[in-house]
Amino acid sequence: MRGVSRGKRESKNNNKVLPHTHRFDQRTNRLENLQNYRIVEFQSKPNTLILPKHSDADYVLVVLNGRATITIVNPDRRQAYNLEYGDALRIPAGSTSYILNPDDNQKLRVVKLAIPINNPGYFYDFYPSSTKDQQSYFSGFSRNTLEATFNTRYEEIQRILLGNEDEQEYEEQRRGQEQSQQDEGVIVKVSREQIQELTKYAQSSSGKDKPSQSGPFNLRSNEPIYSNKYGNFYEITPDRNPQVQDLDISLTFTEINEGALLLPHYNSKAIFIVVVGEGNGKYELVGIRDQQRQQDEQEEEQEEVRRYSARLSEGDIFVIPAGYPISVNASSNLRLLGFGINAYENQRNFLAGSEDNVIRQLDREVKELTFPGSAEDIERLIENQQQSYFANALPQQQQQSEKEGRRGRRGPISSILSSLY
Repeated sequence: MRGVSRGKRESKNNNKVLPHTHRFDQRTNRLENLQNYRIVEFQSKPNTLILPKHSDADYVLVVLNGRATITIVNPDRRQAYNLEYGDALRIPAGSTSYILNPDDNQKLRVVKLAIPINNPGYFYDFYPSSTKDQQSYFSGFSRNTLEATFNTRYEEIQRILLGNEDEQEYEEQRRGQEQSQQDEGVIVKVSREQIQELTKYAQSSSGKDKPSQSGPFNLRSNEPIYSNKYGNFYEITPDRNPQVQDLDISLTFTEINEGALLLPHYNSKAIFIVVVGEGNGKYELVGIRDQQRQQDEQEEEQEEVRRYSARLSEGDIFVIPAGYPISVNASSNLRLLGFGINAYENQRNFLAGSEDNVIRQLDREVKELTFPGSAEDIERLIENQQQSYFANALPQQQQQSEKEGRRGRRGPISSILSSLY
């Protein structure tokens, strides 16, 4: 399996970049627990609207660039929400929704975690509108059913709701809308007057208030759980937010400053799907590769520790399996969005640093029995790193060299990705 998924495809649609859906279980059985999760990314141009649809999947979406007004429609109410950078919102399965980019200049970039309801790993969008490339769900009903449903002659229903192919093409040209080839459906241009009406009653993020049952929440509204001059780490856990509680997912937002290192650590239970929102860097992941061989009709298994490394840039997606130690090095200011699967009671264990360091917590006698060095040497080594969670990515010797005359010179770009498994 490829450790990092990357690459964007430009759409023929003048209003957007094509969304692309990422699967995680196709190339390795080690990620079988992710078979029912998908990541969907899309962008839309300023002053555009993604027309209404509903899906047989739950969504948790996060805005990574620009602004959005998202309207969710249910049988007894309609609620609009304003979302900005870092805001997240759950769209329940079956809820009709539409997404507006009200900004005059900025593109909207959204990342969604999709959790299908009917079939593991597969979900479908249902549209009330018809275009030359997309059928309305109304078109699936028989003529008699439609006439009885609307108490109207079929010809009138077809004219108003369904149209014909020539009329659909004319309407698309008149309204400036085009059909995408994947998930996000039809996008139309909207006027300033229409934007004002669509955003008039929209609610904004709850900020530092208690998270609401349905409204948007910002990943950075509360204090970071880890922070120093090298970076910040924010986390929304299932026990802190009712919108993600029953989904058993967490959301993280990590800011790593240029030249800094997120210290090695591992997650006890959660599998993290991570999206690079901005910047460049490198990650190193430590895993176990099984080597099986046949001897005398008995199968023996060898386990080999492997390091997997990858360059990271905007739009890349990678997976951190539970229990696998990882570190992240930022060659420019790096922003990472994470979705934690199986997140309830997950514990993050750091392997270095002055706080939350599991190696530091080992008994002195156990340290001496575990490692080649003496207990004194081991504890001195641990004490050398005075930072917690984030630190300077340069070893101490290189830091000294920079002070002596190479200050301001940037280090080499990190290495290319090798296969995860």
